[in-house]
Amino acid sequence: MITKNSVNRWIYILGSVTIISLILWNTYSFFNQLKENERNKMSLWASAQQELEEYQLSDKAELSPLILKTISSNSTTPLVVYTHSQDSYTLGNFSSKDSLEIVTNNRYEEYVERFSKEYTPLEVTFQGEKLQTIYYGNSPIINKLKYYPAGLILILVLFITAIYFFYKTSKSSDQNKLWAGMAKETAHQIGTPLSSLVGWTEILKSENINPDYIAEIEKDVDRLKTITERFSKVGSVPKLEKTELIKETKEAFDYLKNRSSKLIDFKIDTPKEPLYVMLNSQLYGWTVENLVKNGIDAMKGKGTITVSISQNSKYAIVNVTDTGKGIPKSSFKKIFNPGYTTKKRGWGLGLSLAKRIIEEYHNGKIKVSSSSIGKGTTLQISLKILKE
Repeated sequence: MITKNSVNRWIYILGSVTIISLILWNTYSFFNQLKENERNKMSLWASAQQELEEYQLSDKAELSPLILKTISSNSTTPLVVYTHSQDSYTLGNFSSKDSLEIVTNNRYEEYVERFSKEYTPLEVTFQGEKLQTIYYGNSPIINKLKYYPAGLILILVLFITAIYFFYKTSKSSDQNKLWAGMAKETAHQIGTPLSSLVGWTEILKSENINPDYIAEIEKDVDRLKTITERFSKVGSVPKLEKTELIKETKEAFDYLKNRSSKLIDFKIDTPKEPLYVMLNSQLYGWTVENLVKNGIDAMKGKGTITVSISQNSKYAIVNVTDTGKGIPKSSFKKIFNPGYTTKKRGWGLGLSLAKRIIEEYHNGKIKVSSSSIGKGTTLQISLKILKE
């Protein structure tokens, strides 16, 4: 379905392309016109030069002042004049520095070849004898103008790129607001039945119900409270506190371990010494759970999940490794994009939320550390260590 915004966007694009094409065409025409004027000017100059040579070689009584004025009028077009009788070159309208460099290094032939490609050389003759050949090139203004279309195209590319990034950033900002709003609304909607469940649990305690049943219900109620608090924090700046990373990781890991299939082997490898980082415990636990669940989905409910914690000089490193189907290298960054999923069901928000929690809220890093097709994947979280 073609929307009004889509039509307007295409009209804008086609209009921009048309305007730029007209500017480029006019620039090209103007450039060719300047070159034609340069040819005419040099043809006139060569004619004046021929008149001067004829005056010097004949018995003409006087030389028209217009000839000398024409010869002296050319002050911009660089030229090399080859005098056949003397087998020598004369330079015209070069800077003193360039002239010295050409003469010192005998670079006349180089400029003769270059100028011959830019314009057809002009000849000065007398009584059928070739006296001089004039080689001339583009004036400085033409040399500058010939790069104008390239500069214009570069400006156009930069302009389109700026519009694209503005549009992308604006769209991303709108999406973030939408997801944050949905998360807060979800937390609000869960709150009402959750309060009711807490009340019903208290009633059940007075009805001589098996305490083990009530204990399990209370665990799930507490879980719902945690989920509600997590969703309520999305879109707002969470409070970070000095937290022992290993303890928080184990709690999230053990929760999923006790509620997952027995076909999954859970392993955890942590250092003996505590590691302290700035954390929001609820959001961090949510992140670990998302990474572990992602690994479980990749293994289709059967395999090994390994969580390992290590450190370097600056960062605490948490690796979550599965033995699933793996991820192609081309998708290492894509998997963190909102909506990216390989499952038939799901919105593809788990890893996107994990990235936001770690990188935006905790100033950490999250990435695919390694992956092999058919062997498994390691997702890595890096958080700055607090020095005691």
